[in-house]
Amino acid sequence: MSDQPFIYQPGQPRMKKGFSISLFGGFLPILLLAVTLTFTSQIVGAQSELATASTLRAKLEELAPRLKKNQFDRPIYLNSEELSNQLKGDIYALIDAPFDMVRRAMVDADNWCDVLILHLNTKHCKASLSNGNKKLLVSIGKKTYEELDHLSPIEFSFSPTQSTPEFFDILLAAKSGPLGTSDYRIQLEAVSNKSGGTFLHLNYSYAYNYFGLIAMQTYLATIGRGKVGFTQTHKPPGTTPDYISGMRGVVERNTMRYYLAIDAYLDSLESPEKDQVQKRLDQWFSSTELYRRQLHELDRDDYLSMKHQEYARMKSLH
Repeated sequence: MSDQPFIYQPGQPRMKKGFSISLFGGFLPILLLAVTLTFTSQIVGAQSELATASTLRAKLEELAPRLKKNQFDRPIYLNSEELSNQLKGDIYALIDAPFDMVRRAMVDADNWCDVLILHLNTKHCKASLSNGNKKLLVSIGKKTYEELDHLSPIEFSFSPTQSTPEFFDILLAAKSGPLGTSDYRIQLEAVSNKSGGTFLHLNYSYAYNYFGLIAMQTYLATIGRGKVGFTQTHKPPGTTPDYISGMRGVVERNTMRYYLAIDAYLDSLESPEKDQVQKRLDQWFSSTELYRRQLHELDRDDYLSMKHQEYARMKSLH
């Protein structure tokens, strides 16, 4: 409901002077209270935004040694958790892209479809507006081109919860997903960095029920057997490191794939528009091949052929 100002119309009875003074006298304290509350809420909101930006900058300072030297050979820190019925992955990363460019690109829901389609299992994505709320309908499938009616849809709400000249926070949330999964969250927050770049935090998580657990265990016992994540569990001097496997390995691989998709999309914005799709596809695949032990699934030609078909379909149905 919108608040409309009172406008006197000709022919309306005017209030008596005594009544208007009495009404104003009673209304004035309420008006002052409303103004005070509004001003206070603005201050609290600003303090909240500053605290959030400060928290992320504190995390940057805390992780500085790990960002400078790590197994990724780039300024990335990855962490994962396996709870009783939930998987969670977090990536913190420094990128060279100017913060304002990153913020403008990532607060636009349509741009997220260009990001998500880079992932192997994302087959289609459409942004829409429903009752004033932004939505992303994402279709998930196999590592081959599939018709839309064979895919599993996930409907994400899209909420840029904060966006200031120095900080932004975006949340994609879905109540349900395929194979007994639910409560999907893809959250991206970022803060400007004094070097001129951007410090990102990506959180990816979802919950699963008993049927989801059985499906995951079946996958890990068959085609997912031998797959690992990025967390090193054991590395004696002069030996090949061991990596986390199982369900934590799954969430670490997908968190990294989503981060590399964001990175490839942002880098492509520096190219002419006609070259951007090819550049981000090439970069995403090349970046995943740097971590071949964890992320290799398809040969380059197969990936590019599949994604060009899916991208063309996505744009034709918008």
